[in-house]
Amino acid sequence: MTEGSNQGIKTVLNPVSDLEASKAVYTALLGTEPQHDSPYYVGYEVGGQHIGLVPGGAQGVTSQVAYWHVTDIDGRVAELTAAGATVKDPVHEVSPGRVVATVTDPDGNLLGLLEDR
Repeated sequence: MTEGSNQGIKTVLNPVSDLEASKAVYTALLGTEPQHDSPYYVGYEVGGQHIGLVPGGAQGVTSQVAYWHVTDIDGRVAELTAAGATVKDPVHEVSPGRVVATVTDPDGNLLGLLEDR
């Protein structure tokens, strides 16, 4: 593992069937309005954590995904696959300078990786 390449879980995405209804619940729970609010993504920044809501069917997300923030996503994906993980979604850009990927562990658990370049 690359020294300092893992910065911890800072982002959790939750799939939702009704984005507007879920936005109301999460806004009440978190006590703040979302910082990102669009038809395909609603995101909150609370206490150094990013909590996101994504339409489950629209983006293929079917379970909550915790994203590990890393400094070398390509290297981490290579290390994880060498250790037995399987790539589910390869490294791709989701917004300018932000790339993500997901892999599954040997039991099928989904692990997210995120790098801000």
